[in-house]
Amino acid sequence: MEPAQQGGTTKPQHGMTPLSPASRQRLQKVYEHGQRCLEKADHDYATQLFTQCVVEDPGNLVYAQSFLANLQKKYANNKSGARFAGLKIKSPRSGLIRSAAKGEWVEALQSGCNALALNPWDIPTLLALAHACHELGHDECQLFYLRWALDANPKEIETNRQAALALQRMGQFDQAIACWHRVEQAKPHDEEALQAISRLSVEKTIHEGGYDSEILRNANSPQSSSKISVAQYSRGASRSETPADDDDQQAQATPEERFHRAIEKDPGDMQAYFRLSDYFVQQHRFEEAEKLLGKALEASGGGDLTVRERMEDLLMRRSRHQQAHAERHYQEDPTDENKELAIRVKAQANQVELETYLAKADRDPHNTRLKYELAVRLKKAGKTRDAIPLLQAARHDPQRKVQALLELGECFQKIEQYKLALGSYEQALEACEDGDSEIRRLALYRAGVLATGMRELDRAERHLTELAGLDFAYRDVADRLDKVNRLRDSG
Repeated sequence: MEPAQQGGTTKPQHGMTPLSPASRQRLQKVYEHGQRCLEKADHDYATQLFTQCVVEDPGNLVYAQSFLANLQKKYANNKSGARFAGLKIKSPRSGLIRSAAKGEWVEALQSGCNALALNPWDIPTLLALAHACHELGHDECQLFYLRWALDANPKEIETNRQAALALQRMGQFDQAIACWHRVEQAKPHDEEALQAISRLSVEKTIHEGGYDSEILRNANSPQSSSKISVAQYSRGASRSETPADDDDQQAQATPEERFHRAIEKDPGDMQAYFRLSDYFVQQHRFEEAEKLLGKALEASGGGDLTVRERMEDLLMRRSRHQQAHAERHYQEDPTDENKELAIRVKAQANQVELETYLAKADRDPHNTRLKYELAVRLKKAGKTRDAIPLLQAARHDPQRKVQALLELGECFQKIEQYKLALGSYEQALEACEDGDSEIRRLALYRAGVLATGMRELDRAERHLTELAGLDFAYRDVADRLDKVNRLRDSG
């Protein structure tokens, strides 16, 4: 596939020729062949096939994921790649930077894949590929390469900077703030990090409140910005946002009209479909969003996993909206009929989420976040024993360790494994860094109540006393302490 040219000069942003449905179907067959090679541990041939997929369709997240997953298995996750990779990788990495600077995206992506084939954890190459994806408008793949770089070195300052900027642009404020916090930890008093954390906290509030976030973005955007090179990006230079389009007709169009025009201009631009579907969802126009994503799936040739995941997330959001509506209707008119409806819709919503996270976890079996989410839905559905192994895996995730241990304790208590339950509650307390949080209160309460029932009175008194010291009005903690004292007296 030849890169699009404009009079022989450097191509503009989004400068690759859109893939036709036939090309997408052809690539999907190449990808499936690569998957079969991966299953047979023929990693070298799989690398060639997945490279072809990534180079021709760099916005396909599943291609990028499979490309790096194959290399991760090839090198047994050694985090360093091939022997002497540091010497061999310089040439293809330079080719990536040089070609991208000219807008020669096919050559740039080929060089990037060749570099990662030597070391899939090479941070400068990952950052340069992330920047190339940003230039081509492939946000999800940009984030994927950045997250892979963070996995290689979570504390690397400039990787966190670039990830924070990308996450902020995509409205993922909590994750962006976490990246800036890592910058701040590695480089205390970093002015950019401190300002970004403050600004993002405000922007998150505006976004969640449904206010016009463009006001804040415009207030914080620079008056002018120069386009940095991929070479600068690979060294970690910060990137300014591109100035807004000044075309009067475009500016006067509604968001829906702009998104429709983008799709008409390039029917293969998945990001345009995603932006329009998000717009529909914000207005609770779920059926229109679902139809639109169906068209996106068809335009992608049926092989774009990102579209399928968007469809899954849409179905979950719609079921949650229906649940909230049913519960609100019952509150306003508390009849038996409305109560039954609310209960039924809630169960249906949980079932939709259960099936969705089951599919997601099957596709990404090492993702502890998905394991946790699936376990919670299984637990709600009464499938306690099925939830336990997933929660045991999820407790190794630092971000969800406390909550996973608390849920695990409840599951063990449900199946009458009381020692295991109490142990899980106490592990949750040990892992809880916030000494005055709601989750710590709940863990103390559950541990204290269970220890009382097990006649472990010293443990019960210790947990309930700490809880009373934090919040004496918490549930019936005062009565629980009195019960412990009565049991001591009667014993």
